[in-house]
Amino acid sequence: MKKNHNDNAVNESQTKERLTAPQLVAQVKPQIIEISPDETKELVKNDNVILIDIREESEVEQGSISGAKLIPRGVLEFKVSDLEEINNPETKIILYCRSGGRSALAAASLQNMGFSNIMSMAGGYEAWKTLSN
Repeated sequence: MKKNHNDNAVNESQTKERLTAPQLVAQVKPQIIEISPDETKELVKNDNVILIDIREESEVEQGSISGAKLIPRGVLEFKVSDLEEINNPETKIILYCRSGGRSALAAASLQNMGFSNIMSMAGGYEAWKTLSN
């Protein structure tokens, strides 16, 4: 019988405990920078920041933050490098989703890709809507 190079990965995954999505989010949060909607608002006003909405287009129809670029979570890793502003290593990137879970996972993923100025907005768009503009 021919041994598949994925056999070890399969065996390892069988011994790992499965995580729920909230558990996975809780696991990555200590590894990322998470900022409040108030901090996001100040950074967007005063700094060299790219704000990326990682929600799906159908979610954005319910409203979005002015100036945010839409790159849905499912294609983020493939499309983020297409942004011209990304070429400046000083540029800060703030990600947001509906409630903060997907943006936390996305921030960890972009960090793994080598991006260093990545932040996730805690509470997502739901928290942003509670700000008094």
